[in-house]
Amino acid sequence: MKENPYDRESFFEKYSHMSRSELGLEGAGEWPALKAMLPDFRGCRVVDLGCGYGWHCRWAIDHGASSVLGIDQSEKMLKRAAELTESSRIEYRHLALEDYEYPAQDADIVLSSLVFHYVEDWDHLLDNIVRTLKDSGVLVFSVEHPVFTAEGSQQWLTDAQGKTLCWPVDRYFEEGWREAVFLGETMTKFHRTLTTYLSSLLDRGMVIEAVCEPQPQPDWLQRMPEMKEELRRPMMLLIRARKGR
Repeated sequence: MKENPYDRESFFEKYSHMSRSELGLEGAGEWPALKAMLPDFRGCRVVDLGCGYGWHCRWAIDHGASSVLGIDQSEKMLKRAAELTESSRIEYRHLALEDYEYPAQDADIVLSSLVFHYVEDWDHLLDNIVRTLKDSGVLVFSVEHPVFTAEGSQQWLTDAQGKTLCWPVDRYFEEGWREAVFLGETMTKFHRTLTTYLSSLLDRGMVIEAVCEPQPQPDWLQRMPEMKEELRRPMMLLIRARKGR
């Protein structure tokens, strides 16, 4: 997670023009599925790990959260988050996920969107998350799907004419770093299996309440016919788990 491409000027400029950057939550294809998994925020203390522009932080406050702490290691992301934020009940901290103190029994809800696949030591991070959750606290997170990350390049296989053939899945059980090209730049991500994500939660006494592999919404498919390619393989994995008493 200590690698930080989001503060590279060229990368951040391209990222800032993505639909999820310009339109917020409504510009994120997985948002309808993720929103359906979110718990009741009323009166809750929330921690958003890898908060980016702070979209989920502000949504939590708008839906009754008592306070939100957003953590991100990108100065550029947090600067933009601060510009978009009016509520005094949101605090942003410039930290890597590994450097947060995770105080015990501190948070009712921990959120994270498309961040954990940048973290190598998942077991240590998850131990910290479980510790900082109150009893019956909820963790909701999204990651790139293991089918999406397994081979590494994150590129469709094509024929000599450039026609899409299939999505490559290789080295699935070989967990570890992969190099992928995102927005024209090479970055590293950590591949782990579906079994690892689920079993690691169960091993810590977490109760898995929902699992989702979101598909493009019909309106997206209608507006962007090229999105039909996204029905050929899962790109994201969404999980909600509750801390047992």
